[in-house]
Amino acid sequence: MKICYVDAFSGISGDMLVGALADAGAPEAALAESLAALGTGATFTFEKTRRCGIGATKFGVAAPHEHAHRHLSRILEMIERASLPPRAKQNASAVFRRLGEAEARVHQIDVERVHFHEVGAVDSICDIVGACLGFELLGVEEIHSSALNLGSGTVKMEHGVLPVPAPATAALVEGTPVYARGPETELTTPTGAALVTTLAARFGAMPAMRIVASGYGAGGHDFAEQPNVLRVLVGEKTGASEATTVAVIEAHIDDSSPEVLGYAIERLLEAGALDAALAPLTMKKGRPGVLLRAIARPEDQEALAQLIFAETSTLGLRIYPAERRVEARQTVEVATPHGKVRVKVSSEGHYAPEYEDCRRLAIETRTPLKDIIAEANLAYLRCKTNTI
Repeated sequence: MKICYVDAFSGISGDMLVGALADAGAPEAALAESLAALGTGATFTFEKTRRCGIGATKFGVAAPHEHAHRHLSRILEMIERASLPPRAKQNASAVFRRLGEAEARVHQIDVERVHFHEVGAVDSICDIVGACLGFELLGVEEIHSSALNLGSGTVKMEHGVLPVPAPATAALVEGTPVYARGPETELTTPTGAALVTTLAARFGAMPAMRIVASGYGAGGHDFAEQPNVLRVLVGEKTGASEATTVAVIEAHIDDSSPEVLGYAIERLLEAGALDAALAPLTMKKGRPGVLLRAIARPEDQEALAQLIFAETSTLGLRIYPAERRVEARQTVEVATPHGKVRVKVSSEGHYAPEYEDCRRLAIETRTPLKDIIAEANLAYLRCKTNTI
């Protein structure tokens, strides 16, 4: 599967994303030809430039001045009539619907009453369609994104000077990891936020991939503090099916009994911890203790932290992010003399019988567990040999 990682370390806008995709290899002529099919009368440029010394592509839209504002239904009709790949049409329409819903929420009106003035101008229509088309031309099947750098300070809009993030951007990025760093200006625009929050499958660390192309899309200004570019990395998904940011929660404990700590581990796993373990420690003043560590999805970290406080004697925790990678795997079922056992098989060929299946058969048949495990291993090897 071909995937794309959008690295928004300096924010994201629609034109930056189109420029980055063109820089990564999306044919500029094909982009311009398809965008012309929208019938806006706009012309397009792909300018090679630099931002803080980094080469990048600046995508530009030159459109005739318009006084009329467009409603969502009109924009969706334009997209539907254009000669575009079906998935590009579908994605562009989804982005505009999300954008329209955000604007309607900000102004507390029905979505069909929203006038797409700033976000619905010709250049933004071309940015959104161009980005969706760029992904299609590169053959991207799945999109991932970093946390979004929103910027800070203020931005001048039709409604006056407002703090960053703009109201529509704030609505669009709800539930998305964001931060603010760098110059005091708007780094993530409503158009950019709508694109990435609609199209990205997940946000966080870069997924396990074999990079085949990279591209940089230039923003409108050249900052002294950091390159004002958006980076995209395009590549093939590798054997690690999961490469996500997780939260590691840990505590040093020297005054809880083994039974209490064992129960805490059980509770953590039942509550959704990806893993939980205990390790021996020698603490200050030579006291023996244990390290309790749980690995959690970021959205679960607070609940699991509270569970550790409730079930152990610790008065403090450490929580820090880490990257978790899991090799792609499948489960096959094999028949043993004592019953069926599931076997986990990795993409690299490693295999292991499912412990709970082996344990159940050992108890039911009063057979030593080690014998059941050996039988399952042998059954899998025979099955594998017959398949080959």
